Amino acid sequence: MRLHPKEILWEETVPGGNHWSGFMRRGSALRFTDMQGGANVSMLFYNMEEKLERYNMPDTLKAQHTAFLSTGNVCYSDMGRVMCSFINDTVGWHDTICGISDATLIAQKYGVTNYQTHRNKMYRSAKDGLLIELAKHGLGQRDLVANVNLFSKVSASNTGGLVFSAGNSKAGSVVDLRFDMNVLVVLSTAPHPLDTATTYNPADVLLTAWHSGSAAENDTCRNACEQNQRGFINTERFYAY
Repeated sequence: MRLHPKEILWEETVPGGNHWSGFMRRGSALRFTDMQGGANVSMLFYNMEEKLERYNMPDTLKAQHTAFLSTGNVCYSDMGRVMCSFINDTVGWHDTICGISDATLIAQKYGVTNYQTHRNKMYRSAKDGLLIELAKHGLGQRDLVANVNLFSKVSASNTGGLVFSAGNSKAGSVVDLRFDMNVLVVLSTAPHPLDTATTYNPADVLLTAWHSGSAAENDTCRNACEQNQRGFINTERFYAY
């Protein structure tokens, strides 16, 4: 889906290894574009008005009978409301179960560096990046919950192990999320914790915002399953006035 320049509200590039947070209004959408290939976006969602309500991974997966997210899926809050919807996806698989990297993992996988050798490039874990952004909104470590990892695919092997799929996302891959609530979005572009790369070189991600409108009665995400229909009803009642 091409966006006309006049449709775009704003654009911003989040360099690999950096972090970002912002508010997305109900009826707006955010496109994530993998700029170099192999990107990862570790992301959390909170109700803008009441941040105690936030993304709930277990309810999201069991309600839709899936272990990963793609077009047609939604992200549920812990109040049974639809926070956002995957309205377009050229990747096909986004990890929901593997969590985020921390400083110890980054050091073990990529070594220890300092500003004098790494200059201005970010060399930070997803956990540290998310905590920095959460602090800007009065939140902290206790508010870290299971997250979504856009662009990353992790599947199970025949022996039950988790297998990271290198190259799952190509340069130019996009994911479009429509926000069905007023949502605080918090994200990091640090590597996935199971990334097999041996050097710290995460891809940049372009964010593009536009007005998408609310979910229609024939919306693909609304009608993907009966539980999603109920979730949208719960969300619409929350905003009814």
